[in-house]
Amino acid sequence: MYKWLYNIFLTVYPKLIAIAALNNKKAKLWLEGRREAFSLLEQKLLNNTNKTIWMHCASLGEFEQGRPLLEAIKNLHPEYKIILSFFSPSGYEVRKNYPLADLVCYLPMDGKTNAIRFYDIVNPSLVIFVKYEFWFYYLKEAKKRNIPSILVSAIFRPNQLFFKWYGKLYREMLVSFEKIFVQNESSKHLLESIRINSNVFISGDPRFDRVIEIANNSLIINNIDLFIKNKKIIVAGSTWTEDDKVLSELAKLETEYNYIIAPHDITENRLNECLTLYPDAQLFSEWRTNPKNDLRVIIIDNIGMLSYLYKYAYICFIGGGWGKAGIHNLLEAAVYNKPVVFGPIFHQFEEANAIIEEGGGFYVDNLSGLKKISYNLLNDADFYAETSQKAGDFVRKHAGATNKIIKKIECFLN
Repeated sequence: MYKWLYNIFLTVYPKLIAIAALNNKKAKLWLEGRREAFSLLEQKLLNNTNKTIWMHCASLGEFEQGRPLLEAIKNLHPEYKIILSFFSPSGYEVRKNYPLADLVCYLPMDGKTNAIRFYDIVNPSLVIFVKYEFWFYYLKEAKKRNIPSILVSAIFRPNQLFFKWYGKLYREMLVSFEKIFVQNESSKHLLESIRINSNVFISGDPRFDRVIEIANNSLIINNIDLFIKNKKIIVAGSTWTEDDKVLSELAKLETEYNYIIAPHDITENRLNECLTLYPDAQLFSEWRTNPKNDLRVIIIDNIGMLSYLYKYAYICFIGGGWGKAGIHNLLEAAVYNKPVVFGPIFHQFEEANAIIEEGGGFYVDNLSGLKKISYNLLNDADFYAETSQKAGDFVRKHAGATNKIIKKIECFLN
């Protein structure tokens, strides 16, 4: 019965995407990318004789979690071809030219026929799924062919389907993995509650390793000192409309700071919205060539710069905390020994809860809370220094997941 419902979903979902694609750019990319996936795979990989590793990620955030592992494997075993697939356009479009991969593609929609065709072409020696991705036919086909598959950076919660009486199909997917690497002990205990324990390992989150690597090789943003001058900077990363409505009010009230705003979405409409909310702002691309005098706000209109901008901050604001999805990556800010602040939707994020507990980060409910914490950090030097140190220590303390995973999967790579 549950497989029947799953198959209905596999049939209906692409049709809904096709309808959405009439007015939605991301849906159109999702549809067009899958139409081309098999021809791209056949063109690049048919008759491939190299050993191959296939990593699949839902989107960009999951890729950043799997990336340290992928790069460690490639460093140790350069003979392997790397196939990287995405479910979401927000992952594929940003990383479609990722240089370490021999091929980056959309994952064809799950299904028995597609899974068989995919494995016939790719013929991977190892399959790696990252965090939240579970596709029944792809996992079952790997099991059938005796291809080891692993799940990395996984995190489980009691309300997920695996732990419901009607979650049999999803429990079958978990059984398909040769090894499961979870972020925390509570996830391991949840798996034990459904009798999945012999192949589960607590490794932590490879994103900690990734942000440390980025910080160690951080780029210098040319002429940024011309904007900073003698001001302290609030860098707000991956913001949504709800975030910017609050931050723009702070910018009006708190003139001790200059502001760098990096919206999550850099479409023309969203950038224009930011320019309206911050009336004294300028787009970064314009500022580089024709900077305004006494500019207080820069709007970043590119992808890829944010993780390097955080090092120029006095305080880092992490976007998403007033939206349904919750906050974005706070680790790439905290790694620079910077206090992190975010909105109230954060509880499902392990690192957010942990950094609050350890004193390196804060959540705020509204403008009043944001104003209070920014004032305290600005005017209490000891409080600021202590908070900053705790933020950086939090990241470094949790590093090392990549090496833990590598040691456990080396048997699949020789």
